[in-house]
Amino acid sequence: MKFTDVDTAFAYFESFTNLAKKTHYTVRTYRLDRMVALLDHFQHPEHSFKAIHLAGSKGKGSTGIFIRAGLSAKGHRTGLYVSPHVSNYRERFTVDGQFISDGILIKTINFMIEHLETFTFSEEKGYIKPTTFELLTLLSFLLFKETHCGWAVIETGLGGRLDATNVILPELSVITSIELEHTAILGDTIEKIAGEKAGIIKHLTPVVIGNLKNSAENIIKQTAKRLESKIYSLSDEVDSIATRTHFDGEKSTISWKHKKITKLSLRLRGNFQAENAALALLSLETVGEYAGTQTIQALEEAFLPGRMELLQNDPPVFIDGAHTEQSIIKLYDSFRQIFSNKEGLLIFGAVLGKNHELMADYSIKTFNKIIISTPGSFKESDPDALYSLFIRKKEELNLDCDISLEKNPAAALSLALKENSYLKLNNMPILVSGSFYMAAEIRSLYLDQLIMSNYL
Repeated sequence: MKFTDVDTAFAYFESFTNLAKKTHYTVRTYRLDRMVALLDHFQHPEHSFKAIHLAGSKGKGSTGIFIRAGLSAKGHRTGLYVSPHVSNYRERFTVDGQFISDGILIKTINFMIEHLETFTFSEEKGYIKPTTFELLTLLSFLLFKETHCGWAVIETGLGGRLDATNVILPELSVITSIELEHTAILGDTIEKIAGEKAGIIKHLTPVVIGNLKNSAENIIKQTAKRLESKIYSLSDEVDSIATRTHFDGEKSTISWKHKKITKLSLRLRGNFQAENAALALLSLETVGEYAGTQTIQALEEAFLPGRMELLQNDPPVFIDGAHTEQSIIKLYDSFRQIFSNKEGLLIFGAVLGKNHELMADYSIKTFNKIIISTPGSFKESDPDALYSLFIRKKEELNLDCDISLEKNPAAALSLALKENSYLKLNNMPILVSGSFYMAAEIRSLYLDQLIMSNYL
């Protein structure tokens, strides 16, 4: 089998077991031995570059893009592997902030498919095929080898200990944050989830961690001590972070405990980005790749889609992939720093398996208009049940909030834009959130130029 089209090739990858589509999991599906066998078969392309490995409930993508930008600014050809993508699979594999050409993608994919024909992995139940994420991870390693990357920043897909990326021997492990997430796989307590994230820590390899809850930080530190790995934490290195979200980006000041002050004007919006940037700076310094002003400028210019991204100005339309309690709180706080009153319209769509109750509470308290919609079809969702929950929460909170249901994302966006026009609401800002998949649905409408020019 040979491919001539990248999108068709990625569709073929999706024909394998795609754990990312599931909302209910079994632990049996997560394992490392199959990924190790794949890398043996392909003669270990991951040995061709130095790596930094990231895990965390939130902030992996942004921290990863900051670290990648810093490494590229130092002159290192640097790959970045992230998940999920917002609009296109190409987003998952970039080199120095640029998409890899379709020619190299097709060449590498065809090489991989050809060699997969002679790959076998069997157990008592018979032949077991690789999963979609395992194939994508293998592809990233092959692409970074093919493009002669000296460094690669690798983000875990889910958890850490049994994640397919946890086959690398990195120069540094980074754990950004820990919240209750994917509890069917990772465990139903912060401590259990911390144990899974700690699984990326390697013997005698330094670890950098964000501001974690004490129970999670204790687990990480115990693991690091057992593996004789030196640990660097933001709480130990940073006195304070002052940050303010503006329409054109994030203005931040990081005060370090050794009296140094770092001022940043980040392109990436959101008060959460200041901590991600601090974590990236600490990571770069730990591996000896911090270069002062050169590094700062690189971080300021870094961009990742779907992170409080502005799609249009009039009226303002922002999208963000926030899908956990803490990320929703931080996102809404940043949104209100730009738009100070409660006027605002939220298009909200969430997949199953998330804490919808708490997200509903914060949403109703923050917005005076909410449209519940469908976050695509990639993962299972129930917009009808979500709408009923929001209505119930509105009554419990006794707050004035107009909540409606429009399952079609394009129609939901059209309705939001019409609200601005018909009600003369002074360009009431629109925020799309609840899931990366919801953000992706709305972003695709702009990328595909499907917005009707006559919505007014």
